[in-house]
Amino acid sequence: MRTRTLPAAVAALALALSACAGVGARQAGTAASTGPTPQGALNIMGFGGDDEVAGARIGLFSKTYPQVSVTHNKGDFDAQQFLTAVASGNPPDLVYMDRNLIGTYAAKGVLTPLKDCISTQNIDMSAYRQAAVRSVTLKGAVYGIPEFYVVTTNLVDGRVLAQAGVPLSDIQTKDWPALKATSAKLAKVQGSTVQRIGFDPKLPEMFPLWAQANGATLVNDNGSPNLATPQAVQALAFSSSLINDQGGWSSFQAFRGSYDIFGAKNPLTVDAVSVTPMENWYVNVLTSYAGKGLQLQSTPFTDTSGKPISMVGGSAWAIPKGAKNTTAACAWAKTMTSTDAWMAAAEARKQKVDAKNTFFTGLFTANKAADEQIKQKYLTKVSDPGFQQAIDNYYAVLDTGVALNPSPAGAEIDAAWKSAVTRVLEGQQTPQQALDQAQKEAQTAYDKVKGNG
Repeated sequence: MRTRTLPAAVAALALALSACAGVGARQAGTAASTGPTPQGALNIMGFGGDDEVAGARIGLFSKTYPQVSVTHNKGDFDAQQFLTAVASGNPPDLVYMDRNLIGTYAAKGVLTPLKDCISTQNIDMSAYRQAAVRSVTLKGAVYGIPEFYVVTTNLVDGRVLAQAGVPLSDIQTKDWPALKATSAKLAKVQGSTVQRIGFDPKLPEMFPLWAQANGATLVNDNGSPNLATPQAVQALAFSSSLINDQGGWSSFQAFRGSYDIFGAKNPLTVDAVSVTPMENWYVNVLTSYAGKGLQLQSTPFTDTSGKPISMVGGSAWAIPKGAKNTTAACAWAKTMTSTDAWMAAAEARKQKVDAKNTFFTGLFTANKAADEQIKQKYLTKVSDPGFQQAIDNYYAVLDTGVALNPSPAGAEIDAAWKSAVTRVLEGQQTPQQALDQAQKEAQTAYDKVKGNG
């Protein structure tokens, strides 16, 4: 395992491409601890990536707690590595994982409830957006401090729309038959060869968004799976048909896999995809190409009644069972998600975009106070109207976005529906057959673990 030690003076390391969540403390979201003084070694697992948003927050922790020496691996969360470390009696002090995994590992008994951490550090969980808090709560106990807050909207290649004579108002997800017709107008497919995608439904990963749009709830309030409802089946049938209409899964997937999504030849700049629902972090990537071939436009992703919606994603900090330095771990989780930290991160991002002659697209966090302060201080109207549309659409769903309900079988439920969607795309099963099988698999997993944790 590759590690890097962060001494007190280090101010720049790592997170992912977008900055997105946080929690405020009852005392104005300050980073400083109100409990025992953190010190000693802090070993973190699953924390990777390098950007200025992470670096600014790490720098704040290092300045606030110079007695703590931080070591972390550069890779993403690895379930097998994590469970092996816990089983061997040598767990990390802190683990960084997707919020939809929290319920599974809490039920396995490998995460520590954070009641003492929240009390000692004086963390106000009501400062979080409700969707983020719910994702890390199982049977009334909080097991994670949320960080990233990821929402989705439609990003559009305006140049393709103009060439095809399609108005932006036709880019909508309320009327599915009309969307199907619009996608066909925008796509370029010769036989099974895809030359341009019309509307990319982003399957398998965005199936929950399509299900939500059709009124389906994939995970019940009690955490049990609910994958094979008529609304979910209909959503899978429609969203997969968009891919079948554009060369079929094999050709579609191969074409989509050729994208350079981070470079100058990204699909929205080179007219490879006309419309795609996309997470908020990506609009910051695209700023480098504004006015350089990219003609970005945006519309909200809505449900079938026309209401803008989004699934909410993101990661969380959790303390494993048997962690040796819980004091420093809790202080880190609080500091990295405090209002102070997010404001420092926003300043670092603003300096970077100014140096690149681009513009600030926002930081999307679960810390409501931080969101408002960042928006007021750093977010100004941008000259590119398409980027302004996208930014406005992302902000519009921050308070209304929902996450899948937490479940002690969350990881297994995710695996079940993802496999089901893939089987449909590959032509192995009908949507009804695939989701019926997924429901049986997920229910078996849920029945096995319910009552534990």
